[in-house]
Amino acid sequence: MSNSQMKHYDYIFTGAGLSALMTVYKMVQSGTFKDKSILLLDENTKKTNDRTWCFWKTNDSLWEQSISKKWDSALFANQDFRRDLNLKPYHYNMVKGLDFYTQVFELLSKQENIKFINQKVLEIEESETIILVQTENESFSCSKLFNSIYNKQKAASQTIYPVLQQHFIGWFIKSEKAVFNSEQATFMDFSVEQKGNTRFMYVLPTSKTEALLEYTLFSHQHLKKEEYENEIKKYLKNLGITNYEIVEKEQGSIPMTCYPFWKENTKNTINIGTSGGWTKASTGYTFKNSDKKSSELVAFLQRETDFTKFHKKTKFWFYDLLLLDILDRKNELGSHIFSSMFRKGNSTLIFKFLDEETSFIEDIKVILKCPKMLFIKAIFHVASKAIKL
Repeated sequence: MSNSQMKHYDYIFTGAGLSALMTVYKMVQSGTFKDKSILLLDENTKKTNDRTWCFWKTNDSLWEQSISKKWDSALFANQDFRRDLNLKPYHYNMVKGLDFYTQVFELLSKQENIKFINQKVLEIEESETIILVQTENESFSCSKLFNSIYNKQKAASQTIYPVLQQHFIGWFIKSEKAVFNSEQATFMDFSVEQKGNTRFMYVLPTSKTEALLEYTLFSHQHLKKEEYENEIKKYLKNLGITNYEIVEKEQGSIPMTCYPFWKENTKNTINIGTSGGWTKASTGYTFKNSDKKSSELVAFLQRETDFTKFHKKTKFWFYDLLLLDILDRKNELGSHIFSSMFRKGNSTLIFKFLDEETSFIEDIKVILKCPKMLFIKAIFHVASKAIKL
C-alpha cells in the first residue's frame, strides 16, 4: 500500500486490552483530546465475557457501573488455619470483562475522533518522525504509539529478572445446594496440595448457589488442562457440592516479573499494560495498577511529549523483585510466605501495601510478618546478580 493511501492518526493503540481501554476512556473524559485522531486495533472484538478482574478500593470507583459484586470480608486459609479478614474500609470488587467493555465502548462509540478496528497487528516499524503499523489487511501511520501487545520473548530471553506466571482455570458454577457465603470472597486458600509449587484456590461467590472458582498457581510451567479442572472438581467435592452446572469457563496466564519493560519505550512509543510492567509483579493483580497508571499517563500526555520520561521506579518494584527471587528459586515457599503475612497481620494494612500506598514505616510492619531470613537471603542474591550486571 502506498503512503498516499495510508490513513494517519495522532495516536494508535496496538492492542485494546484493559490498559488501552482505560487510557482512551480517561482521554475522552478529560475533554482535552477532541482534536486528536485515535485508532484502537485489536484482533478480539471485545464482545465476550472473556475474563474477570478484581480490585479493592475504599471509595466509589470510575468503574462503578461495571462492578457486579462487592465483598467486605475475605477468607485466607491454608492446611493449618483459616482467617476471616475484615476488609473495611476496603471493598473487594469484581468486574466482568463484558461489563467493562460495554461501559468503555458505550462512551467511545459516541466520539467522532476515535475508531476501533478489529484486526490483528502484524508489524510495527518506527522511524524518527513516524510510526507505521501493519495489520493483516491494512497499513496505518501515527505520531504516537501505545503498545500493549506482550512480547514474551523479551522477558524470557534474559536471566537477571525472574519470570513466573500466574496461571489459572476458572469455572463459574451453579450448585443445587446453597453452600457459599455470598458475603465473603476466598482470597487465597492454600489448603489444596502444593505439589512443590505455590498453588491456591480463589473463590468469588455471587450468591449462595453461584461462584467463580479458580485454581491458581504462581509458578514457571503451565499444567495440562485436566490438572486444573481435576483440582476444581476435588475442591467442589470437599465443599460438599455434588450437583452443579458449569455456566462459564475462563483461563489465563499473567506474567509475574520485574523486567524493566519501560526501558523499551522511545520518545514516540510507550509500552502499556502487561507489556509496560503495569501488572503488579508479586500478585498478578492488573486492574488497580492499570487504573492508576492510565490516569498518570493521561495527565502526562497533557504536559509532555517524550515517552521515555514517563516511568518512575519505586520501592515496591524492589519488594516485588525479592518475592519473585524467592519463588523463582524455591517455588514451594509461596504458601509459607503469604500465610506468615496473613496469619496475624493487619489485613487492611496488607491490602494498602499490595496497592503500593503504604509509608516506609507501614512497609516495615508488613514485611516483619514475613519469614525474615528468606528475604535477607533474597536481598543478597539480588545484589550479587546486580553486581554482575
